[in-house]
Amino acid sequence: MGAAPLRFASLGSGSRGNATVVRKNGTCLLVDCGFSTPQVRKRLGRLGLELEDLSAILVTHEHGDHMRGVAALARKTGVPVWMTPGTAAAFGKSSEVPNLRRLNCHRSFTIGDIEVQPFPVPHDAREPCQFAFSDGARRLGLLTDTGSPTPHIQALLDGCDALMIESNHDETLLANSAYPAPVRARIGGRHGHLSNRQAASLLSGMDCSRLQHLVAAHLSEQNNTVSHVRQALGAALGCATHWIAVAGQDQGLGWRDIL
Repeated sequence: MGAAPLRFASLGSGSRGNATVVRKNGTCLLVDCGFSTPQVRKRLGRLGLELEDLSAILVTHEHGDHMRGVAALARKTGVPVWMTPGTAAAFGKSSEVPNLRRLNCHRSFTIGDIEVQPFPVPHDAREPCQFAFSDGARRLGLLTDTGSPTPHIQALLDGCDALMIESNHDETLLANSAYPAPVRARIGGRHGHLSNRQAASLLSGMDCSRLQHLVAAHLSEQNNTVSHVRQALGAALGCATHWIAVAGQDQGLGWRDIL
């Protein structure tokens, strides 16, 4: 029997909490933790996992929907927690994380069977980053909480075998929403969140020839719909809209194997 494939799943994605699982053989990484430890336990259980299966926690940035559960989960499991120095400084509770490790967002590192490639993104946080993951044969790109695409982002995600990409809002729905003007400006600004149009534009300029899975993530519950997302991203890739998966807030996304 050959080695297990690189695989990923979402425990939940949206403004009320985010967490993504990446697994290869016995290495199981949790990217962000915006949920309580009981919620993480419950959501991992849906994937056939337990808290004890986690190898490490990676943090993209300090916003609560990505980090509010990190310290408690780290104390419960004892696993190492990786984040940039800026995120650690902005967190303000670094002393509550028993095994804190600082990463360089321009330098890859390895945890067990998975190579982790951090990369910086424009977002209104202290030193935010996102990640690409590899088992040496296949690559998964993760991109959420990014205000605007950059050439560096495109270069890091070119040729990935799977992508989980933010498609936060429809620009028209956001412009006509009940959100206060400063909030709309922040979300739609260059350090806010990717719109459907921006996500589609990024995909259009990338090498997607190896893409096995495309997952839309971090959808706004007020300013987007699954239909809007699938139409925009499907047009960019020239694929059937139902092929595009969506990571939901409450149910997340089940396992996807990268073969």
